[in-house]
Amino acid sequence: MKNVKILAAIIILAVLTTSFYSYDESNQTKQITNMKADSVLRHVVLFKFKDGTAPEDIKKVEDAFSALPNKIPQIKGYEWGTNNSPEGLDKGLTHCFFLTFESEEDRSIYLPHPDHKAFGEVLGPHLDDVLVLDYWTK
Repeated sequence: MKNVKILAAIIILAVLTTSFYSYDESNQTKQITNMKADSVLRHVVLFKFKDGTAPEDIKKVEDAFSALPNKIPQIKGYEWGTNNSPEGLDKGLTHCFFLTFESEEDRSIYLPHPDHKAFGEVLGPHLDDVLVLDYWTK
């Protein structure tokens, strides 16, 4: 009976935790990333627009980014908003776009996707700076 309980615990642990290997090209090493089975990949994008960008041009960027989830099925979740932090630490970044992917493969399809590239054409003339951060939820 004790062996059955131990085996059950091992199976449950194996189901809840999955190990993935990622290759770090900068130092050419393999790294193990441990993720829960329900972990998702978040893709956070922050924009700073050029000084003098017209509100209607910013609206075009917002609308174009917001259209991507309907065009790219690999995007599993999407939200966005504008900064309202009172701390003054935003470094001029005003817009945050938050995308969810189920896998790195889904993100790999999204990044070079023609609709994502077309969005870049809308954004490009107005973009002063961008910060992108991706992470697996824990």
